[in-house]
Amino acid sequence: MIITEADITNLDKLTSLALRLWPENDKDDLRVEFEALIESNKDKVYLMVIEDVFVAFLHISLRNDYVEGSNTSPVGYVEGIFVSEEYRGNGIPKRLVGAGEQWAKSMGCKQIASDVEIHNHGSQEFHKKVGFKEVGKIVAFIKNIDL
Repeated sequence: MIITEADITNLDKLTSLALRLWPENDKDDLRVEFEALIESNKDKVYLMVIEDVFVAFLHISLRNDYVEGSNTSPVGYVEGIFVSEEYRGNGIPKRLVGAGEQWAKSMGCKQIASDVEIHNHGSQEFHKKVGFKEVGKIVAFIKNIDL
């Protein structure tokens, strides 16, 4: 198992993994988005490689705005994490989150945070297993105000 930073040479592999996490996205749009992220100073994307197969990724960012439950700034924020189904259950996410923590520390963070959709109980359990503690639940609303 090797953790490597995403770059232009593995952008297509990253995009393919990301499409499995966010299948409602357009592949070309997602590729453009991740290309910008890997060039950003406020984002880091790590990939897990096993025997030359890209099996997982983590996207972590720096957030300077208020993050629910935090008391410091900036905060490292897990924007997305995905492990291919056939590689789950062997500690890959914990290792990826650890790499993200190290990067966040190097950027001056004292905390990392994440969010999960309220119905995604599997992801909630994963977060607890890797050391996150729940700090609240929210229900988001929107209202169109057409002019």
